[in-house]
Amino acid sequence: MRRLSYFLLSVLLVLSFTKVKGQGQEVRVDFYKDPFLVKVDNSVLIDLPQQLSAEAFIKSYTAINAGNYQPIIDSLVSYKQEHQLNDWLYYQLIRRVAQQISPKEVNYGRYTFYKWFMLNKSGYDARLALSHQKLTFYVYNNEDISDIPYFMVDGKQFVCLNYHDYAKADLNNDPPIPVNIPIAAATKAFSYKVTMMPDFKPEHDIEKQMSFVYDHKTYSFKIKLNTDQEKAFNNYPSVSFETYFNIPLSKETYGSLIPLLKKNMKGMDEKKGVDYLMRFTRYAFLYENDNDNFGKEKRLSPGETLASNYSDCDDRAALFFYLVKEIYNLPMIALLYPTHITMAVEFSKPIGDPIVYKGKAYSVCEPTPQAENLGIGQLSAKLKNTPYHIVYAYEPLHK
Repeated sequence: MRRLSYFLLSVLLVLSFTKVKGQGQEVRVDFYKDPFLVKVDNSVLIDLPQQLSAEAFIKSYTAINAGNYQPIIDSLVSYKQEHQLNDWLYYQLIRRVAQQISPKEVNYGRYTFYKWFMLNKSGYDARLALSHQKLTFYVYNNEDISDIPYFMVDGKQFVCLNYHDYAKADLNNDPPIPVNIPIAAATKAFSYKVTMMPDFKPEHDIEKQMSFVYDHKTYSFKIKLNTDQEKAFNNYPSVSFETYFNIPLSKETYGSLIPLLKKNMKGMDEKKGVDYLMRFTRYAFLYENDNDNFGKEKRLSPGETLASNYSDCDDRAALFFYLVKEIYNLPMIALLYPTHITMAVEFSKPIGDPIVYKGKAYSVCEPTPQAENLGIGQLSAKLKNTPYHIVYAYEPLHK
C-alpha cells in the first residue's frame, strides 16, 4: 500500500512538472515570516534523466543558462539582502525553492542541480560530483568544519552540502568525480556563520515550559520557540566553537527569556548572577549525550538547546556562554577535555582555583550536571588532572 501511494504521488508530481513546463511556474516559499515569491519561466524548466551522468548535467546547464533564469536569481539575492540572511539561512531558502521547482522525491538529481545552479548564480563557488550514481554537492568554504566530507582544489576547501542524504555512504572508498562545469562569476566562499536570526512564520511559534530550583525557590519559564527555526538547523554541521557559540536567539525566544532572567536576577551581584545562569543551564534541561539522543555528535545552538528535551555538555556550554555574554558581557574561555567541555569566566577577582590563560585568571563555571554539586571555581574531581585545550576565548570589545 505504501509503495502504491508513493507511486501515485510521484506520478502526480511528474504530471505537475510536465504541465507547468508549457506555461511557467509560480513559486511561493512560506518558511520565513515574509513569503518568497517568484515566477519561474518555462525556459528554465529542464528535463534531467534519472540516470545521472556528467554529460547530462553539462547539457542541462547549457539549456538553463540560455534561459530566462535571471529573475529567479535577482529575487533570491534581493530577499537575502532585505532580510539579512546569512549564507546558511539563504541556502535554506534555495533548498525550498528547488523543492518547489523540482521535488526531491521525484528526481533527486534535478532537485540537486537546481540548488547547485541557484547557489552558483548567486556568486558562490559550488561543484557537483558523481560516484556510482550518488550525486554529491560541494561548496567552497574556508572555515573549520569537522564532520562532513570535503575535497581540495588548488588549495581551496570544498565541503559537502548534501552528505546527510548519504549518511551510510563511505565517500573515501567511493570517491566522487567532479563534474566540470566552470562558471567564471562563481567565486565566493560560503560561510556557516549565523550572526542574525531572521523572523520565522509566527503561525509556527510554540511555547515551552521549564523550571529549576535556585536557593530553595522554583523559577518557571514559558519560552517562545519556532518549529521552522529548528528545521533550519537540521543538517547544520559541527562548526568551530567560535561560530557555534555565537549563533543568536530569535527575537521571540530572546524576548521571552532574557528579560525574565534579568528580572529574576535583579539585586544579585555579578558573581551570584553568573551562578544563577550556570545553574539554570545545568538544571533546567535533562541530560543525554548526542549518540543516545541523535545517533551521532550534534552541536545544538542556544535556540535548539532551549527547544530540545535533552542536551549534552557542548550544548549547555554554548547556551551558558550566550547568556553570560548577553547579560554581563564578561571575558570567557571554553575548556575542551577528551570527553567534556566546560566554561570559565573572568571576574574582577577569581573564585576557587583559577584557570590562567594568557596572563588572565578565569573561574570555572560548570553548566552541565556532574556527580558533585559544583559551585563557581570548582572543577569536577575526575577532570582535575586531565589535560585540556582552550578552544575559544572571548574578549568583549567594550567591557
